[in-house]
Amino acid sequence: MDQRVKPSPHEIRRARIENPRMRERDLSAQLGISEAELLSAHCGHEAVRIRPDVKSVLSGLQGIGEAMALTRNESAVHEKIGVYDKVSVGEHNALVLGRDIDLRIFPKVWAHGFAVEKRSGDEVRHSLQFFDRAGHAVHKVHLRNASNLYAFHKLVGELQVDDQLPRMEVEPVFGEVSSSPAEAFVRVEELRERWGALTDVHQFFGMLRSLRISRLQAMRLVGPEYAWRVDEDAVAALMHHAAAEALPIMCFVGNHGCIQIHTGPIRSVKPMGPWLNVMDEMFHLHLRLDHIAEVWGVRKPTRDGFVTSIEAYDSQGRIIIQFFGERHEGEMERDDWRFLAENLPKVPVSVPA
Repeated sequence: MDQRVKPSPHEIRRARIENPRMRERDLSAQLGISEAELLSAHCGHEAVRIRPDVKSVLSGLQGIGEAMALTRNESAVHEKIGVYDKVSVGEHNALVLGRDIDLRIFPKVWAHGFAVEKRSGDEVRHSLQFFDRAGHAVHKVHLRNASNLYAFHKLVGELQVDDQLPRMEVEPVFGEVSSSPAEAFVRVEELRERWGALTDVHQFFGMLRSLRISRLQAMRLVGPEYAWRVDEDAVAALMHHAAAEALPIMCFVGNHGCIQIHTGPIRSVKPMGPWLNVMDEMFHLHLRLDHIAEVWGVRKPTRDGFVTSIEAYDSQGRIIIQFFGERHEGEMERDDWRFLAENLPKVPVSVPA
C-alpha cells in the first residue's frame, strides 16, 4: 500500500500555478496523485464536480454541436473532431455512432466527472472530463469555437452535484483476468476450435473471457492460421503506407472505459521524438512507438469472410492500438488492406503443436 502523504488541495493548486504549461497528466504524476485528484483540488475554482451519468452526458452532448472527443491509454491519444450523434445507451454499454465521433462506452467504469474552465490569458477553454475509480481518465470532451456554450452550461447545471469539496478518494483498478502459461497451454486445442467457429468479431472478447486468457496469450497460442507476429516497426510502416495510398482504415484506441474509432483515410503522418503523430483536420493521433513491445496480425472469421487486424501491445501485454481496413457490417474486407496487413515484415515464433 502506498503510504506517501498526498499534497493538500492548496498545494496542488499552487503547483498548477507554478507549472502553467505542464500537462495535467504529467503534473499529477509528478505530485504522486491521479489526474482526477488534480481536478478535484480545483473544485470551487476552475472545476465543477458532475455526475458521470453516461446517459445524461451523451444526451446533453448532442446539443453542444462540434466538439473534440479524446480517448487515451498510456501509449496512445486519439482525438476526433465532430458531433456526438446517433447515441444509444444500454445497461452494459453505450454507443456514439456519428459520422466522425464513434465510441464504445462502458458506463460502469465511469466513476468521477468534472466540468473544467481553464483560463489562458483572455482565452477560456471548456471541457468535460471523466475518470475511473482510480482517477485515471477514460474520456474527455473539449469544446471548440463552434460549440454551443449555452448548451454546455445547461448540461453542467443538470449534472452538477452538491459535494464540491476539493478532495476525493480513489481506489485501485485491477486489470483483466489472465491465466498462467500452463493453464493456457491445455486450452490450445479448444482455443483454436472456438476461434475457428467465430461468426462475428464481437464474439472474440466473450471467447477470451470464457477461456480465461488474455488477448495477447491467445495470439501467442492460436497459431499462424489466425495470428502471426509482426515486426514492431511495422506500425509506423503501415501508417505511412496508408497515408501515401489514401487507404481508408479504422484506428481503435481505448481503455477499459471507452474505445474511440477513426474511420477513413489518414494524410499527415509526422514523427516527433518517440511519438508518431497523425495531424489531420478532423483527426489527431499521438502514438508512443517506443512503448510497443509486440505487434500481431490477427485474422478472425465472420459471416462476411475473414477480418484482419494489426494490433500493438506494450511490455505488460496491454493493447495500445488496433488497425483494420475500413469496413461496414455485411461487407467483405478490402483486398488492399488485407494485402498490406498480411505482407508486413513477420517475426518467427514457436507455438504449441
